[in-house]
Amino acid sequence: MASDYHEPFEELDERCRDLHRALTSLKEEIEAVDWYQQRVALCSDPSLAHILAHNRDEEIEHACMTLGWLRRNVPAWETSLQRYVFNDAETNTHIESTLQKSAETPAPKSLGIGGLKGGPS
Repeated sequence: MASDYHEPFEELDERCRDLHRALTSLKEEIEAVDWYQQRVALCSDPSLAHILAHNRDEEIEHACMTLGWLRRNVPAWETSLQRYVFNDAETNTHIESTLQKSAETPAPKSLGIGGLKGGPS
């Protein structure tokens, strides 16, 4: 639906539309996982809780299938999934190293925005 887009639908190519479809589906699957998990947590009937847990797990499968498509079709997803997801690190050393470097680098006195307005930067 065109109203789901932030940019003019007509101006987006088919690849961009497919990516939007994948990302929208991923959001919906993750939301469904959350809903089923809440239902499982509060369900008083064990047999119904089992069914709801099965449904939750199928939504996880759907989300992972979509992530797999994104990984195969968008190189940045492959790179980020390898770096942040497919590792055994308890904490991500890349994030820690980035935070450390940014703590050691002094902040600029100005963002330079004044220069865009014709004033001092």
